Amino acid sequence: MTLILFGTFCFFIALNVPIAVSLGLSCIAAIVTTDSVPLIVIAQKLFTATDSFPLMAVPFFMIAGSLMERGGISGRLIRLAKAMIGSVSGGLALVTIMASMFFAAISGSSPATVIAIGSIMIPAMVSQGYSKPFATATQASAGYIGVIIPPSIPMITYGVVTGASIGGLFMAGFVPGILIGAGLMVIAYFHAKKHGYVGGNKATLKEFIAAFKDAFWALLMPIIILGGIYGGIFTPTEAANIAVVYGLLAGGFIYRELKWSDIPYILKISAISTAMIMLIIGSASAFGLLLTREMIPQAIASFFLGISENKYVLLTLINMLLLIVGTFMETNAAIIILAPIFFPVILQMGIDPIHFGIIFVVNLAIGMITPPLGMNLFVASGMTKMPIEPIVRANWRYLVMSIFILFVITYIPALSLWLPNLLLK
Repeated sequence: MTLILFGTFCFFIALNVPIAVSLGLSCIAAIVTTDSVPLIVIAQKLFTATDSFPLMAVPFFMIAGSLMERGGISGRLIRLAKAMIGSVSGGLALVTIMASMFFAAISGSSPATVIAIGSIMIPAMVSQGYSKPFATATQASAGYIGVIIPPSIPMITYGVVTGASIGGLFMAGFVPGILIGAGLMVIAYFHAKKHGYVGGNKATLKEFIAAFKDAFWALLMPIIILGGIYGGIFTPTEAANIAVVYGLLAGGFIYRELKWSDIPYILKISAISTAMIMLIIGSASAFGLLLTREMIPQAIASFFLGISENKYVLLTLINMLLLIVGTFMETNAAIIILAPIFFPVILQMGIDPIHFGIIFVVNLAIGMITPPLGMNLFVASGMTKMPIEPIVRANWRYLVMSIFILFVITYIPALSLWLPNLLLK
């Protein structure tokens, strides 16, 4: 069964069949040809995998992010970032990265971050003389921070699959997310110095205060949402519902840029995105069930433990594998399939599940800027109508820095665990 399962999956992927459909069809092919389990198991798994209270947070965080995007939040965050660092060399590139970090604390989605900030910042950078490939690559790379700084949809998926605390994962994502943002800023700064991309006028204290006041309600959202989760006031799923209400109030009644006519469109795109994610989760769960029946997780665990009993050697090997997987597999599907395989290994080696969750998510997030899948690259390419090749060439420095910081996060667990240990004691 294992050969048929993987063989048909690779065949469908090679034909460019969507990942969720490829997973489902490979499961059906394996069951039909081997008659090992009833075919109805696929339908049952599609339902039971998504029948989860924590997964209800996914559509609500998507709706909240869209409400904030359409409600004028992204423009205000950009204005604040400009007031803070816009005068430095390469100021607009740095603003793009910082604004993406701000928006990451609202959206939980990488493509949403690329679109919300990139629709404003990419044209702004190009108009100021930045090369179009560099501007596009900057936004594509900054966008993947959207799934690292909480809230994060892949972290919710990991928490559901492994049983790890979603609140703990959210807390653990802050420091790595800020560290990645800082690393990308270093690359942008030196590239700007080399190519003569100057900053704008330095903001006065009065302009900074005005920008902060204007962005105050946008900045307050993650404080309320995440503070409520960490304070034990509500669960991540309940927090997602509160985020929707807050997004409606902020965009519609405080900033008054969200129109009632925007609501049907927001609900439509959120429903489509949620349906795609849920179909992937259901199909990947069925795929994972068949792998478990074939004892694949145990075989892989034995293989890795047979290589070395040093946890850092194992983490290095896992990193290398996940970096490759992230280049061709959708993030949530990879988590559903691979997390249960590696979870027994990391527990046996004494690796903290929350720390491993951050490693897992960062690996797959880097895949969003790595061909051939490179979701962020294609989203940014679609926005700028540019071929993917020049964006990839302009992006390699960001990619190298991202991988370097990944290994720093891997070998220094305190970067991920300091905040959860501090707040969850």
